[in-house]
Amino acid sequence: QVQLVESGGGLVLPGGSLRLSCAASGSIFSIDYMGWFRQAPGKQRELVAGFTRLGTANYADSVKGRFTISRDDAKNTMYLQMNSLKPEDTAVYYCRYWGTSVQYWGQGTQVTVSS
Repeated sequence: QVQLVESGGGLVLPGGSLRLSCAASGSIFSIDYMGWFRQAPGKQRELVAGFTRLGTANYADSVKGRFTISRDDAKNTMYLQMNSLKPEDTAVYYCRYWGTSVQYWGQGTQVTVSS
């Protein structure tokens, strides 16, 4: 079992920045991928950024150049640095760890970009 706890969401002005954290506890040996997803009202959940355990990162086109995914394996924590935020980035952000036969989601953290 893996438990994921997100933090760092909030209200920010357009053009501002936030850093989300996802702290993992439990056994992650069956995990092959980890990433950040988001879901805006009335829309499907979408992958924002993610990487494999080997560290290859990928990003949605809508966030390339603005968001950076990173992790600290010593702390079992994954981060999402979000810069130049836009109103369309408003959503609940979730971290997800998954493998061939398992997947774990965090509880989500709200990010609101508004003036």
